[in-house]
Amino acid sequence: MSQTIDQIKPSYPLFREPEYVDNLARKRDGVEEGHSAEKIEEIFQWSTTPEYQELNFKREALTVNPAKACQPLGAVLCALGFEKTLPYVHGSQGCVAYFRTYFNRHFKEPIACVSDSMTEDAAVFGGQKNMFDGLENAMALYKPKMIAVSTTCMAEVIGDDLNAFIGNAKKEGYIPSEFPTPFAHTPSFVGSHTTGWDNMFEGIQRHFTINAMDDKVVGSNGKINLVPGFETYLGNYRVMHRMMKEMGVEYSLLCDPTEVLDTPADGKFRMYDGGTRLDEMQDAPNAIDTLLLQPWQLAKTKKFVQITWKQPSSHVNIPMGLAWTDDFLMKVAELTGKPIPDSLTKERGRLVDMMTDSHAWLHGKKFALYGDADFVLGMVKFLLELGAEPTHVLCHQANKRWKKEVEALLASSPFGQEGKVYTGCDLWHFRSLCFTDKPDFMIGNSYGKFIQRDTLHKGKEHEVPLIRIGFPIFDRHHLHRMTTLGYEGAMYLLTTLVNAVLERLDEDTRGMGTTDYNYDLVR
Repeated sequence: MSQTIDQIKPSYPLFREPEYVDNLARKRDGVEEGHSAEKIEEIFQWSTTPEYQELNFKREALTVNPAKACQPLGAVLCALGFEKTLPYVHGSQGCVAYFRTYFNRHFKEPIACVSDSMTEDAAVFGGQKNMFDGLENAMALYKPKMIAVSTTCMAEVIGDDLNAFIGNAKKEGYIPSEFPTPFAHTPSFVGSHTTGWDNMFEGIQRHFTINAMDDKVVGSNGKINLVPGFETYLGNYRVMHRMMKEMGVEYSLLCDPTEVLDTPADGKFRMYDGGTRLDEMQDAPNAIDTLLLQPWQLAKTKKFVQITWKQPSSHVNIPMGLAWTDDFLMKVAELTGKPIPDSLTKERGRLVDMMTDSHAWLHGKKFALYGDADFVLGMVKFLLELGAEPTHVLCHQANKRWKKEVEALLASSPFGQEGKVYTGCDLWHFRSLCFTDKPDFMIGNSYGKFIQRDTLHKGKEHEVPLIRIGFPIFDRHHLHRMTTLGYEGAMYLLTTLVNAVLERLDEDTRGMGTTDYNYDLVR
């Protein structure tokens, strides 16, 4: 065998060794009973045609790679953003292993999250006993300051009641009655990871403030609250802290998992680190206002802010790109009376300079994109500011109002006139669009690499390169530390986009004496 202690090979060269090639061939021929290579190629070519696209878009009972994850995943991320908080999922162990590994692969960090390991007997008799033991053990072993509970499909299908179960656990002494245990029902078969984040955050709001509003006065603490939503770019939390501090604004960032998801390698394990303090959450109703940085994904949070906290929850779009970052900072200045400092004005000017420098390379380039509702909306806005042309805009879990909003945004710019918006569609729909109405590039998470490979298989002229922006990013390292919000984030996005264009140009002009002309490198 070629894999020895003296010669360890990663999967790519290893599986090209003769013994692996032979083993895979015998498996394919003797076990899989697959179709011939000729038949596979025939079907592949057919799947790239307008005829197939028409059939593809008539699908009703099947989703193929939906460009979203499930609710509990979002609930876990939300819980990780609070001080010494342990995410606790009421459901099967396998589900929680999936959530942990999903975040492990994206953040390259260990993820603290426990399960009460429901099995077949719990599915028949209910999972209350699992919760009693699970909460008691979690407190004893991991000593959290708060446990945030969410659910998986199994618990939801059998109808387990978290409020009753947690109340009974406290009543019977498994955990102290005063111990913070917010919860959210997060069925995986409804909504998405962004819905789960919203549900969990609303559960934390409810736990700390629903019965403690008598002494709360809007504006009395002089702060503003910022709610990030399902946010996996750690730089975005940091840029919010930086901009607010430069403005001299008193604020609370309600959910901040940066420290626990970006710990140093200094020999010390940190199960908990950083996070929004629980007393900040208790004090949040006293703020001047609460701004939602991803408003399309925070419907329950907004309703709670307006109805229970009695704050206006003034509207801001996700602060991506130039104009919407301007709007966000001006809204903060309006609410707090703090002027926008010269440091941020200068930073804005640098972004405008960068946009001017790169305009010629991005003007008229066609981009198809997919992802979460607010991210996609913000990305469309920034592309239009750059003179680029969004062609296909897809968000699986968005609603009709969001679709109208994106269509109006596209219609407002000469660069958006040809753009089309798709909701309830998946990446197999997106694949068809890349074949029948080819963009120059696509923007999205790691799963788009399969579409890039399919388009390349049809021929180099059909290839649609993937620019990796979004969640999850599994096949590249350290992008989760980058920033996509504010002027700083726009600089990163612009750098990523224009260099993808230049990389492609370089790739297309490598023929010595044939295509290596009219390029940047001159004496």
